[in-house]
Amino acid sequence: MTDSQLKKSQLIHFIGVGAMGAPMAQRLLEGGHQVRVYDSNRQRIEKFSAQHGKHTALTPDQLGTDADFVVMILPNSGVVQEVLFGQNGLSNRLKKNAFVVDMTSGQPEMTLTMGTRLEALGVHLIDAPVSGAVPRAQNGTLTIMTGGEPVWIEQAEPVLSLMGTVTRTGALGSGHAMKALNNLVSCAGYLIGIEALIIGSKFGLDPEVMVDVLNSSTGMNNSTQKKFKQYVLNRKFDSGFPLHMMVKDIAIAMGLARNMGVPAPFGHLCLDMWNGAKGVLGPNVDHTEVARLSEILAGWEIPESLN
Repeated sequence: MTDSQLKKSQLIHFIGVGAMGAPMAQRLLEGGHQVRVYDSNRQRIEKFSAQHGKHTALTPDQLGTDADFVVMILPNSGVVQEVLFGQNGLSNRLKKNAFVVDMTSGQPEMTLTMGTRLEALGVHLIDAPVSGAVPRAQNGTLTIMTGGEPVWIEQAEPVLSLMGTVTRTGALGSGHAMKALNNLVSCAGYLIGIEALIIGSKFGLDPEVMVDVLNSSTGMNNSTQKKFKQYVLNRKFDSGFPLHMMVKDIAIAMGLARNMGVPAPFGHLCLDMWNGAKGVLGPNVDHTEVARLSEILAGWEIPESLN
């Protein structure tokens, strides 16, 4: 596929049009590409095709056929592997030099294995997980952590850049490793911030003032900026990202630590806390609701304000 061809409209099969995937696929449509979508949830396909035309819907047997790109954002690498290589898997329908872009928060080791299998078919795999919530998916400003052969990333970048900013992380699998490690840091920052709010509010500090001070001081992190006032203090807990998905990402990071021979005691404690929250609160609650576990342990609920 030449550079001049890549500047033309591409046929893109997009698999996984949930809360994040649907606006990402829409960005590709708006970029002038031919986008066809599939999801195991039939209602999601119908919703997308109702908005963008019936021609956008795919059947399972059509997946991969004639596609220049297959873009996937799925629950985990096991699902990706099944879609590619399982019964009626699409890998055998892919044309030579097609691109598979795995935007799932996946396992680096499985990504490498799938890349080898696809390369034997003349198909190029790129791992490109994203960071950023639904609004950033809608306006095309996601951070896209991209691993793979530089020549393939360069050729795919005109497509990827419609969904966000491409940051090249290295060889195949590095994007998935970086995504898991990013979420490990995010989750650890969230927990320690919640504990600070519990301690401070129980002492008599106003939580809203605490967040303002943290955000103008060295305690600032993504959670203090974008989660505490927005989802915790107002008790909405509705960021749109489920708890079990965050636990999965921390577990991937800890698996990577184990494989690299790194003890990572704080990371394991973080995983234990988030796993505990999943057990107490349930796997499908919003991930921001993990604050409630810390509150239960402390016997104290963080008020929105003391004023």
